[in-house]
Amino acid sequence: YGIPYQQFPPGFPGADRAFPKPQLGEFKDLQTLRMQPTQESPLTVSQTLGKLLARDTVQVELIPEKKGLFLKHVEYQITSQHFKISVYRRYSDFDVFHELLLQRFAYRMVPALPPKRMDFIEGRRRALGRFINLVARHPFFSEDELVKTFLTFNGSDVQVKMRDACKKMGDEFMTNTMATLAKEYLPADIQAQFSSSRELIRNIHNSFHKLRDRAEKMAERSKENATDLLMFGRELSTLGSDGSPIPSLASSQSTWGILRQSLKGLSVEFALLADKGAQQGRREEDDVVEKLNLFLDLLQSYRDLCERHEKGVLHEHQRALQKYGMMKRQMMSATVQPKEQVSVEQLESRIVQQENAIQTMELRNYFSLFCLHQETQLIFTYLPITSHILGAFVNSQVQGHQEMGAVWNDLQQKLGCLFGVDEMQSPPLTAK
Repeated sequence: YGIPYQQFPPGFPGADRAFPKPQLGEFKDLQTLRMQPTQESPLTVSQTLGKLLARDTVQVELIPEKKGLFLKHVEYQITSQHFKISVYRRYSDFDVFHELLLQRFAYRMVPALPPKRMDFIEGRRRALGRFINLVARHPFFSEDELVKTFLTFNGSDVQVKMRDACKKMGDEFMTNTMATLAKEYLPADIQAQFSSSRELIRNIHNSFHKLRDRAEKMAERSKENATDLLMFGRELSTLGSDGSPIPSLASSQSTWGILRQSLKGLSVEFALLADKGAQQGRREEDDVVEKLNLFLDLLQSYRDLCERHEKGVLHEHQRALQKYGMMKRQMMSATVQPKEQVSVEQLESRIVQQENAIQTMELRNYFSLFCLHQETQLIFTYLPITSHILGAFVNSQVQGHQEMGAVWNDLQQKLGCLFGVDEMQSPPLTAK
């Protein structure tokens, strides 16, 4: 009651009874109990963006094309920081790996592969890099034998090795200890939560698509600006290199001869400006657009997962129930109309089998919802990547403007020395 031991006020219920003095060990046990953390639900995914990114970083580098007798193919060097090893993979290896991931983790976000035939090999390399990094950082994939085999196996028969590993393990429902207990941990309003989360993530997906499109246009404009600056400098150099004699009627007062010689040297500064502009375009592409594409790939994999849940597990469950209903009607018809005993027993056996199948599908349905709930948490865990993207965008702009500003200042001083300050500050040629 918050009153010190043996200091009860008169008339307090039980004040006249003797209370045993608490022992020191009892206080210690109570204190230990209070200090123990409450056990988290298995449904909760305790991750931060920093932890996910720290799981692994996988580099995907293009190896020069190897030419065979009839065909040539592209190889990629895959280097995992976590496993500290490099292996070589072809696109077909990625394709088999992706197929097996969908079999093994049908209830998880499996990123899509880029199409085999793309206009730009570099674009496909980037997309493969995003794919493998999302897989290697997924908390339920990263330590799986299938992922380890793809990232570490050095033999030529990696596809056979992966298929064997997947065949031995089966899908996640067969190996996850929560598969048959998922229903117990799901909240009562799981369907409502799923619907609202899905709608919110769909809106986020659409917004990030627009952000990515704008970022791509800005990066493209930076590269176009760099090209224009380079061509501008070259045209000035061409103009200054023109050795045509100046007519005598203009030579007495014209300064064009001296000015023309000065223009030739300005191409150096414009080439430097073009280089700085191209660097800014590459930074925007590598640091901003690529991070946006990474998150978009994850959001798309969530959308694909939702469709698999609805068109796969739920659809199969409904079909099984319909089949079960039809078999029950057949059984009732068989009991009303005398038939051979063998056919009735066969029908009873089939009904039992169908009941077992329905029970398994119900468990898979709950496990699918369980995984969907966890994958939804991962999406929100990744959302702080927005600050990384904005930081990269701002830093790119600041660095680019500072570097180009320094070159523009040098060019301004050079022009002042070549042409004089007065010549550079002439009045406007047209009325305001």
